[in-house]
Amino acid sequence: MSLSRRDFVRLTAGTGALAALGQFGRTAAIAAPTGSFRAMVGIFLFGGNDGWNMVIPTDARHSAYLASRGSVGIPRTSLTPLTNSSYALHPAMAALRPIWDEGALALVLNAGTLFAPLTKATYQSRTDLRPANLMSHSDEQDHWQGLRARETSRDGFLGRIADKMSGGSLPPVISLAGATVGVLGRQTTPLILPSSGGLPARSGFTAGGTAKNSAITALGSNADGYAVLDGVAGDVTRSYDQAVTANTILAGTAPTDAFFVNPTTGAALTSDLAKQLMIVARMIAARGTLGHARQNFLVSQGGYDTHSGQVQAGSTATGLHANLLGDLAMAMAGFHKAMGSLGLAGNVTSFTMSDFGRTYLGNGQSGTDHAWGSNHIVMGGDVAPGAVLGRYPDPVLGGADDITKEGRFVPAVAQEEYLGAIARWHGVADADLPYVFPNWSTWSSAGRGPLALFRA
Repeated sequence: MSLSRRDFVRLTAGTGALAALGQFGRTAAIAAPTGSFRAMVGIFLFGGNDGWNMVIPTDARHSAYLASRGSVGIPRTSLTPLTNSSYALHPAMAALRPIWDEGALALVLNAGTLFAPLTKATYQSRTDLRPANLMSHSDEQDHWQGLRARETSRDGFLGRIADKMSGGSLPPVISLAGATVGVLGRQTTPLILPSSGGLPARSGFTAGGTAKNSAITALGSNADGYAVLDGVAGDVTRSYDQAVTANTILAGTAPTDAFFVNPTTGAALTSDLAKQLMIVARMIAARGTLGHARQNFLVSQGGYDTHSGQVQAGSTATGLHANLLGDLAMAMAGFHKAMGSLGLAGNVTSFTMSDFGRTYLGNGQSGTDHAWGSNHIVMGGDVAPGAVLGRYPDPVLGGADDITKEGRFVPAVAQEEYLGAIARWHGVADADLPYVFPNWSTWSSAGRGPLALFRA
């Protein structure tokens, strides 16, 4: 994605200690949360996840799946079946099966970036309706996060949600996925946290630097009648005070940490994604201290650009993709258990996003190439139990849904229908949905609209 110098400054401002701590200072003034607390946690899978091997049909379509997937097809006997469903998860994702059985996992089939409803025929005849630069990593990441399919975004849907609620009860969006457009609002800046270590503290203040200590204290207690200077002094002091709170959460431990373990071996999870979700769990646990009635998080996992070695020759249930999905499933399962321990399983919804799906046809390097639509998973105690939404494409290469002969499927579900359902659950008013999703009007008429992802 291409950001202007101004955008870059806005994003990097969110990574600085003072800016980050300033966000804490602002939100600390928000009223303590009530029973209506909710959080949404976006998990961006960078590189383009092969959702066709993450969610796999187990009925008669599995034969067609194997026939079309070629070098990357996974046999039915290896899959993680989902009870009372005609779908299964990748073999490495067994950690999520208990959550499906609990009724806290949903599937969204063939979702992707769309500017307007398309079929294979209209895709071929109406180039003006196609998203720009399809199958480009940077452009599709921008489209997923900015929700403008035919232009570059300068802000993202999570940041725009913060814009609309910041005046009342919403805290800033918090990113552990770095500085990316999805967390940038038009009026708000994100709080960007590291997955390990802490925020920079005021150097020297606690190491015997008495002169500096005195200067900072004097600034903080400034009351010389100049309102502007007094205000700045108060902001600086408040920001530094909040640093102590932030670093206590980041660098310490919490009871929720204990749930991030391998369910088979009991060993602590060490993946970067697990560490990010562990921090998210701590931030949610500390919501009362922080004064957060709503929280929005973005975390990420990289490595999904699996052009080669996606599967291991002779054992397609193993390989690079299996390792990634195994880490993803165990981190998500640990997070769900952590939320349960807080009594918040129904107050937190996690969901996957990715650049694009992969080609259905595996290539000669036991991998897959860039494509379009893909499958996604949604987790939380408030999702509709057993929900499978969207439409699985015709798996025939070159068939009704394939724009090429390699299995690049036209999405059946637009991002707005998928992410809009989660935003509405989170509390975004219907009147604000066009602000959060600039192309909302296209997807809220003619029988289209947010998916029925949640309990009625």
